[in-house]
Amino acid sequence: MDLSQFSGFLVFLTIFTMGFWLMIFLLTFVIPYWLVGSFRESLKYRKQEEPARKE
Repeated sequence: MDLSQFSGFLVFLTIFTMGFWLMIFLLTFVIPYWLVGSFRESLKYRKQEEPARKE
């Protein structure tokens, strides 16, 4: 394995590792935060619409 193959392998491992940790971060923090926030917002709008329907 010469230097160009080794450096290519290191670049591949770096990109693969960054993608792996980005996917873990997205699946464990960003997507649940987004889903919980949208659910809370929809509940808030439903509570605001209830008094308007009764009147």
